[in-house]
Amino acid sequence: MFKIYNTLTRKVEEFIPINPPNVGIYSCGPTVYDYQHIGHMRRYVGDDLLIRVLKFNNFKVHHVMNITDVGHLTSDADTGEDKMEKGAEKYGLSVWDIAKKFEKQFIDSAKALNIELPKDLMHATDFIDEQIELIKKLEEKGFTYKTADGIYFDTSRFPDYFKLSRQNPEELKGGVRIDLGGKKNISDFALWKFSSEPSGLPRRQMEWWFEGPLKGELSTQKNWSSVPVQYRETVGFPGWHIECSAMSMEALGESFDIHTGGIDHINIHHSNEIAQSEAATGKPFVKYFVHHAFLQVESEKMSKSLGNFYTVADIEKKGFDPLSLRYLYLQTHYRQEMNFTWEALEGAQTALNKLRGEFASWGEAKVGCAEFEQRFKEAINDDLNLPEALSVMWEMVRSNYPGSAKKRSLLKFDEVLRFGLAEFKPEKVEVPDKRKKGGFSEADKIRVQIEELGFTVEDTPTGTKIKKLNR
Repeated sequence: MFKIYNTLTRKVEEFIPINPPNVGIYSCGPTVYDYQHIGHMRRYVGDDLLIRVLKFNNFKVHHVMNITDVGHLTSDADTGEDKMEKGAEKYGLSVWDIAKKFEKQFIDSAKALNIELPKDLMHATDFIDEQIELIKKLEEKGFTYKTADGIYFDTSRFPDYFKLSRQNPEELKGGVRIDLGGKKNISDFALWKFSSEPSGLPRRQMEWWFEGPLKGELSTQKNWSSVPVQYRETVGFPGWHIECSAMSMEALGESFDIHTGGIDHINIHHSNEIAQSEAATGKPFVKYFVHHAFLQVESEKMSKSLGNFYTVADIEKKGFDPLSLRYLYLQTHYRQEMNFTWEALEGAQTALNKLRGEFASWGEAKVGCAEFEQRFKEAINDDLNLPEALSVMWEMVRSNYPGSAKKRSLLKFDEVLRFGLAEFKPEKVEVPDKRKKGGFSEADKIRVQIEELGFTVEDTPTGTKIKKLNR
């Protein structure tokens, strides 16, 4: 029985899908305006583990992830700069090229960490029509109003707005002292942002317009005069929140099983998704919300200004296997804040090398270790308790079970862990004869590396011999 913590109820619940054994999952994907760092990637490894555990339990998973390539402002609350425009200016590229550049960086990072992404990632710019239709449905039902800078959702008309965040609306009313810029309530959010200059010309590279039966894409490279004068006031771009509602419901239906994201999505982004989706359909939007905690570096927030901003590529440049980072992620529960240190990563690399060495030293996989397989499954089914699952794995590795049995079970565990053990091939290590030259230090270092891979080094009268450890 698989159990997961549901942010909606603040409880660990038995997972019962809407239409078993089918499971629909929507993951909030990256905003592709800059590099995805190791904090972002921890969350995506968490999603990958969730999906693998569901499959381990014989559920049929339909996983959807979006790529935000338009509409995300620097503040999740619809203020600040346009992130895509900011990225374009920073790197001297068009917003379209910025989106391609950083989507590739995200995909490359995911592959390095053995994250299985959906075959078809959903790009926000490919679903503008669906977003416009959803906005119009909300307009027809009386949930919207217009300001000078956009079309907004009136949260006062949706009584359950705070059911996910559990914020106290009375405490938020302190925001009335802040200039709301035409908003009726501090929690109201933009469905569509207007972006034309007073001159009538667009100011962003990504622009759309809609009114009545007419809608379409517009950019500074296209013919501005093709937009009828009476429709020019609608020129703009979708709000970040409407994108996820439109795309998730397009792919998974008006109600689906699991929505994932970071804990920073709870108060604003996911609360807004629930409000606009349920207001439009009159149905429950998502049954289980799963949120991942943050990652810090050396007990500090990751920041380029602090010099502690790292990507998966940075990890590789320092000589680490990216899968050692995956191993490190698994040592902390997904709902607990994680502290990244280089020392911890070195420890994870050593542990992974040792695991690979043990695995390579065992004979052909045969009947597994049923006791440990049951305990491993109980751990992963208990709200994705991967730290406990790793503990069970190492207890099995050190047990007196035959190597062939341990190999069989470890292959089964790796369907979830994805350390790539089935594909692992130990490298042949040449031991240089440096004793005559007094090079003991280098030889001893190599000896340690060999032993970490699961082999012993023996000095004999005829030379140095390497043997597999007996298990």
